[in-house]
Amino acid sequence: MWSFFSRDPSKEFGYEILEQLTGTEEYMLWKLHKGKKKGTGESVSVFILDAKTNGSDTQTELAKSALKRLKTLRHPNILTYIDSLETEKCLYLVTEYVEPLQFHLNSYSTDFPQSKQQKELFIAWGLFQVVRALKFLNNDGNLQHNSICLGNILVNTAGEWKLGGFENATPSSLMNSLPIKILPSFEKYDPPEKVDSSKLKSATKWSADMWGLGCLIWEVFNGPLKSPSSLKALGNIPKRLASVYCELVGANPSSRPNPSDVLTICRKPGGYFHNDLVECLLFLEEIQIKENTEKAQFFNKLPSLLDSFPENLSRHKVLPQLINAFEFGNAGAAILTPLFKLGSLLTEEEYQKRIVPCVVKLFSSPDRATRVRLLQQLEHFSTHLLPVTVNDNIFPHILSGFTDSNPIIREHTVKSIIFLAPKLNYNNLNVEVLKHFARLQSKDEQGGIRTNTTVCLGKVASFLHPQIRQKVLVSAFTRALRDPFPPARIGGVLALAATQQYYLLNQISHQVLPAMCVLTGDPEREVRDQAFKVIKGFISKLEKVSEDPSLRECMEADVNANASPNVTDMASTWAGWAVSAVTSKFYKSQGSQLPDQGPSLPAGSQTTSATQNPSVVETTVEATRRSDSESNEESVQWGNINELSLSSNTVDDKEEGDGWDIQEDWAPIESFEQDSFATKVTNIRDKTPVPLNTNFEKEESGWESTWNTNNWTSPEGNDKDESRKKREEKRIQRQKEIEAKRSARQGASSGGGALKLGGKKM
Repeated sequence: MWSFFSRDPSKEFGYEILEQLTGTEEYMLWKLHKGKKKGTGESVSVFILDAKTNGSDTQTELAKSALKRLKTLRHPNILTYIDSLETEKCLYLVTEYVEPLQFHLNSYSTDFPQSKQQKELFIAWGLFQVVRALKFLNNDGNLQHNSICLGNILVNTAGEWKLGGFENATPSSLMNSLPIKILPSFEKYDPPEKVDSSKLKSATKWSADMWGLGCLIWEVFNGPLKSPSSLKALGNIPKRLASVYCELVGANPSSRPNPSDVLTICRKPGGYFHNDLVECLLFLEEIQIKENTEKAQFFNKLPSLLDSFPENLSRHKVLPQLINAFEFGNAGAAILTPLFKLGSLLTEEEYQKRIVPCVVKLFSSPDRATRVRLLQQLEHFSTHLLPVTVNDNIFPHILSGFTDSNPIIREHTVKSIIFLAPKLNYNNLNVEVLKHFARLQSKDEQGGIRTNTTVCLGKVASFLHPQIRQKVLVSAFTRALRDPFPPARIGGVLALAATQQYYLLNQISHQVLPAMCVLTGDPEREVRDQAFKVIKGFISKLEKVSEDPSLRECMEADVNANASPNVTDMASTWAGWAVSAVTSKFYKSQGSQLPDQGPSLPAGSQTTSATQNPSVVETTVEATRRSDSESNEESVQWGNINELSLSSNTVDDKEEGDGWDIQEDWAPIESFEQDSFATKVTNIRDKTPVPLNTNFEKEESGWESTWNTNNWTSPEGNDKDESRKKREEKRIQRQKEIEAKRSARQGASSGGGALKLGGKKM
């Protein structure tokens, strides 16, 4: 029983006390320590007053009074009380984790313009918060702090300034008798009326704290105050703040402005508090009462501002406000771009806790604009999604996009599988996805979507189960070779080339090459060119094995291989033209927007997508709006083309051909283990095929060989020669008709001459 009454309460204190933060002793009765809550590990600050060793009875009473005062005051800009403990030896005060303001001011370097700008925004937001705290104390709480200075301002992890040090706080009713301060370091902050008692008669309940605010402003820009006489020199105080500062340190207490007036003056255009950071944070605080149009404008502008904000403010202040706006403010899809940009500042654990729940919730939204924006941004957050989250919470909602009536949704749903494939389970990838891919590739009325389906299947081939891959790839890609839309046929050719390591040599000779040889007589020259190059690569591979049969096992080593990092990297970039560029800017169609959703999607997507222009939602589906059978007879109309890293394409009207003979220097995109491909595309709006050029070469041997036409002779005695001649004559006649139509159109146009890429026929 005696041990129960004699035990030390501090040993049962729920907080672990860590190292002390130095530099605050001059302004505080307490010693400031870092702390951690037992059990959760939450960071806190622990203020300790050793009553027996360092504290007198007066100091102890002041500390207890400050603790009581802090416990009853609740305001966003006043130090947040968490817990306290009083023993015979010590007094413990636990608050949110904070550090002295001086630490943060010293952390900003003035050598770099961005750091200097961030420091200015940090100071402006901090002073704004101090003035708001004083407005609450003086006007609403009828209290005087009496000790406003640099040493009593603390900063939390979010970069917010918190007012502490309430040891000298008194009710406003006692404003005519200023308290006597125990610490001598506070004497230099005393207002003039403390010495000249005659001036106390004209003092207001805010005059003492406004003098302290002036001292704080001087110290923030010029360093610690040495004596009251130093306040006469402005030093580094900004001009926008100079007039307000002079009023704050005026000798007449009645002339010092009320904190409400300080806020009003500095918030006006040209005032010190009128800047992007303050306006942004205040908008987020009031977002519940903002109109939808105001929200859309704000979220579209926010991403460009985030780079100039201090990182701790962006991470711990702006991001939580965005999440709250999403959950309670009906922010919608417009919040995604700034949300993902700020998410890059988080650790993986924080990302899973704060961003992923928002993503999962958005995927369940029936709004089409939200769905499109999510699919466009998928590459920025897909790496943070856990496989269980993708399969259970996200993929079921994505499935509906394959059958959506809107082509834009279908197109972006197909492209999203590239980023989700590594995380999908066997059934979702090898059954559900392939089922929808098969339907889209064969039955979708939009040639662009059929093309992208073929390309995406090639990109995710390495993630398919080997047995499924053996059954699906050749069948799917040879089907694409028969598509009436020329880019779809080219996509099939490139897909076969990029996945050549997954085919048995017997498949190449019996299935792939026979299907490819048909394209050597394709009406489109670009299709023929790609077919010849890829056929050469496959034949070179067969020739090498024929010369050395021992290489067969090496050539077929990857047929039954599962996905590997190297294979994944290779598959991630081939034929990137069809996914990231086919949907780029074609002709701008003002009516091309998602139905039943209001205005077009706002700008902000950082991916090459169909919605980069704020006034239009663009997609490849409009490139195939006209009948595929009529495409070869249409004259080419070139719209606004996205700038590419390679050289621009030009069309030479004088060159013989079918209008697709685009001269260009091609740069390699990716090097494979046995071959390299160089691909590029030019994208147009109205049902015009996408010209490509791909060099299918073997780096070490055989792949660069060309056809020797001298070794080829027509077989004698073939009874089909006559029918072949007739087909050839028909093809030539058809080609002449197309040329005649093109010449007629060109003659009617006003410009004449070569039609440049990006030019528009009148």
